[in-house]
Amino acid sequence: ANNLPKAIAAAHTFLLKHPDDEMMQRNMAYYKSIPDAEEHIKDLETKPYENLFVRAVRAYNGDNWRTSISDMELALPDFFKAYDDCTAACEGSREIKDFKDFYLSIADHYIEVLACKVQCESNLTPIIGGFVVEKFVATMYHYLQFAYYKLNDMKNAASCAASYLLFDQKDEVMKQNMVYYQYHKDKWGLTEEDFQPRSEAVRYHNITTLQLEMYEFAKEHLMDDDEVSFLE
Repeated sequence: ANNLPKAIAAAHTFLLKHPDDEMMQRNMAYYKSIPDAEEHIKDLETKPYENLFVRAVRAYNGDNWRTSISDMELALPDFFKAYDDCTAACEGSREIKDFKDFYLSIADHYIEVLACKVQCESNLTPIIGGFVVEKFVATMYHYLQFAYYKLNDMKNAASCAASYLLFDQKDEVMKQNMVYYQYHKDKWGLTEEDFQPRSEAVRYHNITTLQLEMYEFAKEHLMDDDEVSFLE
């Protein structure tokens, strides 16, 4: 009986990520029939950056720009740390189950590590109110860009807009924002440096892009067809 709260919370967390799982849906229906179960239905996996993001969005929607910026600027590095921790955990030791060709064994391990790392981004993406926050990192820069603009902090607004565009180069609204900032750069005292993406955004974009490219290459050149279907 003592484990019931944990079981309920774990089932709820699982269903946030896998809403169509029938067995877990049945489990949850059973849990909900138990008196006082609702208080235990909470997300076990809520991370600090998720709470900070929710607070920042709430402040943003209330036009509390400074509070929104403060929380969002804390959410970003916390997410990047969680991402680095996740990818580092993928590097763990590997049990060799068969002594096949040494090269193939190394290749298998390399592909497993890459597959794990490529999953980190989606595994860490928050689900808020039942909805996945698509392009989470880009979304944080989007909120920051507008909040800084509302506080007349054009230097930070421009760099956040440039950071957002790293992840979504085709966004017409943000491209127009950049044109607007460029047009008024003399009035606001902006330099070319102010139109560069922030360093942590560049690092994250480069790492995630490279890992995906390496994984796609590995799937094509280092893996047989059976392994491809297994990993996907």
